[in-house]
Amino acid sequence: MTDLINTILLGIIEGITEFLPVSSTGHLLIAEHWLGQRSEMFNVVIQAGAILAVVLIYRDRLRQLATGFSMAENRDYALKLAAAFLITAVLGFAATRLGFKLPERIAPVAWALIVGGLWMIGAEWLAAQQPDRTPITWRVAILVGLAQVVAAIFPGTSRSAATIFVAMLAGASNRAAATEFAFLVGIPTMFAASGYELLKALKTGAGHGEDWTALAIGFVVSLVTAFVAVKWLLGYIRTHRFTPFAIYRIALGIALLLWLPAGA
Repeated sequence: MTDLINTILLGIIEGITEFLPVSSTGHLLIAEHWLGQRSEMFNVVIQAGAILAVVLIYRDRLRQLATGFSMAENRDYALKLAAAFLITAVLGFAATRLGFKLPERIAPVAWALIVGGLWMIGAEWLAAQQPDRTPITWRVAILVGLAQVVAAIFPGTSRSAATIFVAMLAGASNRAAATEFAFLVGIPTMFAASGYELLKALKTGAGHGEDWTALAIGFVVSLVTAFVAVKWLLGYIRTHRFTPFAIYRIALGIALLLWLPAGA
């Protein structure tokens, strides 16, 4: 029973934090210190649930881009999404081959939460000084692709925070427009990363002895939770800033540094 509750809690944490600008990787790493460490396959599967939630939310937009590719506006937007994804894929693969690996200690995550929170406050202030602009330029697409690589290498950075604020500072100062592009480019990026990790786990035999019931429960919980969280966020950002998320990150990071034992 305890294991089931822990599985559900991890699914909820992944679903809430995957697309909110607070770092899902950091929160899962922190949670596993109290709820028990899970396999890489488990983490990949529940992440896929969160990604699927965003696909469902943006299904009409995705259908519009796919069926309206002959229209210049849709084609331009889709090509920019593809460019951002390819930049992430190529540089991310290179980082993996060079041996970059996410640290499994909490202290680096805590510092990333604090630094990222301060950066969010400053970035939003700078973006607010710009005219309200919605177009996604090639500059935005390229920088978003690079931001995803940075977020993948440094846990606690938050992929959504990095991409949204880079997009806002690079020219798409409208929060809704920047968030949509960041979330849409995250779909192929995270599906590719999840697929790669899943294939690697299966190739090494990690699937043997895996609790498939726990995987299914975690996937469904993450899917439902992420759907609710993203729906709420998209409504929230229409009239609110991201500042509360930044304050939360800073407070959590400081709490972790103060209360965790040395070397954690």
